[in-house]
Amino acid sequence: MISMRSIYALKALGVLARERHKDSFLIAEIAQAENIPKKFLEAILLSLKVKGILASKKGPKGGYSLAKPAESLTIGDIIEALEGDLSPIQCLNGAAHAGCPECNDESSCGVKLIMADVKLAVGSILDTVTLADMLTRSESVRSEQKTIVDYAI
Repeated sequence: MISMRSIYALKALGVLARERHKDSFLIAEIAQAENIPKKFLEAILLSLKVKGILASKKGPKGGYSLAKPAESLTIGDIIEALEGDLSPIQCLNGAAHAGCPECNDESSCGVKLIMADVKLAVGSILDTVTLADMLTRSESVRSEQKTIVDYAI
């Protein structure tokens, strides 16, 4: 499961990507638009800036903006910037690999083999779907919902 940090990040980045006509956004504007606690969002946006996903400007026309086009930011890039490696089990986490104390033979561990497949499947989706794709999909569903006529007799 991804954390609220990543969910809020995706929502905030969605605001920046949808409103392309605007150069930058204040934290308060994004927080209000997506109902995200301002202090929490501040920390999230700072992390995304450090990872090169966001850019920021100071001054009267300052604020945050996307550092790259939404079409080139994958959901995987965004989540990994906040969560790190998304391994379903500890022994698959390359950054913190300390082995698996429960396994006699990690190379033939059934759990590890299946979870490696899970990690690959999730990664293949997250690394190919972009922020722009996420917004397009959301808008498409919204449009479909508007055309549904709901009436009862």
